[in-house]
Amino acid sequence: MTSTLWQMFALIACGAAWRCARPAGLSAEQTRTVLTTLVYYLLLPALVLEVLWKADVGLHSLQYTLFGAVCLAFGMLGIWTCGRLLRFEPPQMGAVLLAAVFPNVTYLGLPVLEQAFGHWARSVAIQIDLFAVAPVLFTVGIAAARHFGQNGDSVRQPVGSFLTTPPFLAAILAVILNLCHVPLPNGVASVLQKLGAGVVPLMLISLGLALSWGAVTLRNLPHVAPVILIKMGLMPLFALWFSQYLTLDQAHKNALTLEMAMPCMVLGIVFCDRYRLDSALYAMSVTLSTLLSLITLPFWHRVAAGGF
Repeated sequence: MTSTLWQMFALIACGAAWRCARPAGLSAEQTRTVLTTLVYYLLLPALVLEVLWKADVGLHSLQYTLFGAVCLAFGMLGIWTCGRLLRFEPPQMGAVLLAAVFPNVTYLGLPVLEQAFGHWARSVAIQIDLFAVAPVLFTVGIAAARHFGQNGDSVRQPVGSFLTTPPFLAAILAVILNLCHVPLPNGVASVLQKLGAGVVPLMLISLGLALSWGAVTLRNLPHVAPVILIKMGLMPLFALWFSQYLTLDQAHKNALTLEMAMPCMVLGIVFCDRYRLDSALYAMSVTLSTLLSLITLPFWHRVAAGGF
């Protein structure tokens, strides 16, 4: 696991180096926007279609959804309680809620799970993202951001807006084709595989582009500490306990537990900017949790596998 993470972080470091060097005068924000747009609208849907079309999709997939929803609810309750006790201001409360609750299950989780468990784990990462994390993020997460934020969208997105996102539409199509036993043509599979092969390196480079040492300040440390405690400690511990009540095999339970141990998702910075939450606080949470995951992910991987 440690060697796998170092390989992942080598690509993340490429993104961080780009942020400092600004080749061709392109800023990190400009480059990341292009990369994430390409991945989100073309490469990731291709990967989702290719993986879920051939995956073992069934009633066990509902357990992924239940597992993800319950773990996110636990994280939300924990950070809300901390915020109330520590008297966080609304902009800080909204930022830490997004940071503590939603893990980076795709940008980092997908490549880590694939390297740690094998190709079959890609299906786990994609399903828990599209059928658990994304629906909660685009409903409860946005509602919380609006509640704690100062201003919202001039045109509010409908609650079910995630249903029209390219990866989700690709997932629905793939599941339908899968359940109808439609064979995946070799030519189509080859094209999808070539497109999907770009997802992991570009996502990791994009993650490196999002890391910002300028956001790491002592002023934000009291707000970030509860996020790190919940995200990197309590949430995976709860996931490890709750996974024992699932009827999945141990390998799938371990993969699910590791997903809940992932650092803060990068997408949350978009909602912080949109709803006037504390974006610097969120950026610091992403940076520190991502770096700490070099230590915490191998730890939780060993714990889940019974190594301690």
